[in-house]
Amino acid sequence: MSDNSEPTTPSSISSSEQTTSISLSSDSLFKTQLAIKSLSSIIPSFPPDLLFFISSSNPSPSLNPNPAFSLLHDPQVASQVSSLLRQPNSGAGDNNLCRWLYDTFQSGDPNLQLVVLCFLPIIVGVYLSRVALHKPLAGFEAILLAFYAHETTSRAGQPITVNVPDLSHPSVYHESKAPIENNATRLNLTVISPSLEPHGTMRSTRRARIVGVALELYYSKISSMPIGSKMDFCEFCIVWAGQEDERDVDKERESNNGGKEGRIPLPWELLQPVLRILGHCLMGNKKDKELFDAALAACKSLYARSMHDINSKALLATGSLLRLGKMTMEPNDEYDPTEIQKSNVLTI
Repeated sequence: MSDNSEPTTPSSISSSEQTTSISLSSDSLFKTQLAIKSLSSIIPSFPPDLLFFISSSNPSPSLNPNPAFSLLHDPQVASQVSSLLRQPNSGAGDNNLCRWLYDTFQSGDPNLQLVVLCFLPIIVGVYLSRVALHKPLAGFEAILLAFYAHETTSRAGQPITVNVPDLSHPSVYHESKAPIENNATRLNLTVISPSLEPHGTMRSTRRARIVGVALELYYSKISSMPIGSKMDFCEFCIVWAGQEDERDVDKERESNNGGKEGRIPLPWELLQPVLRILGHCLMGNKKDKELFDAALAACKSLYARSMHDINSKALLATGSLLRLGKMTMEPNDEYDPTEIQKSNVLTI
């Protein structure tokens, strides 16, 4: 929806700007009404307030100031969509729900795009778990490619980088001589996500990259995602790791409902955004203990997987998340990170 934070002095706004604002708001409401009406024909039951909104011949903010937000955070809708996405026949090219998710994201409305993004953990989870089974998954692939195309356009061919502190630069807390300009003293930029190339099809060689970019998009909007969506993500992380107790192997392979099929390859281009999302679940909302516990369990499973694969980069990342989680569970108010620790043990 458009930004309604208008100044308190209408005279300072031209009539053309006011008309544009009204038309944008009306267009967003109309798109939302169409999307909700279409979804109501797919899922069995619908919340009364949203049914009243779509039954109106002239939708207005007075009926519901933000219907897309209501749809995003409605547990009844989320439960039904989640159940349909886990069905054995979900993900096919002619699947009505996949078509609705694709069309809704392509509408371009930011609020409706958030609604689609909140189901990304289940889409990715079911898709990656079924790839090896050679099931028809064109519906899921179309949605993932839409996410990838959206990110490719928004980044305009630029990679995502971060400036890593370099010890060759003088500290701001100490006096120093004039810095020497050479290659060693320049900014140390690290690429978090390389530049993207347009892809119109899903191939096995591109799959991890395309799914990883979709997860990066989810991470960029994660503060707007409902708790249930993050819980689904943590659940699938444990399944992907494939390091659960052997007694739970049969439960892990619940092929009847298509929800879980087990361990998958975890290249770094896929694992990195996964760990960034788990980091938010661990540290971003400390008030929700259920989410924290789910994220911590996912980190433990991925750490065990890293140990099994002897993946040093993944071990360092997952181990750091586990340490952060432990520090959160056992806060030490007397801890001083600048204090030199005294120990008789030499660590190599």
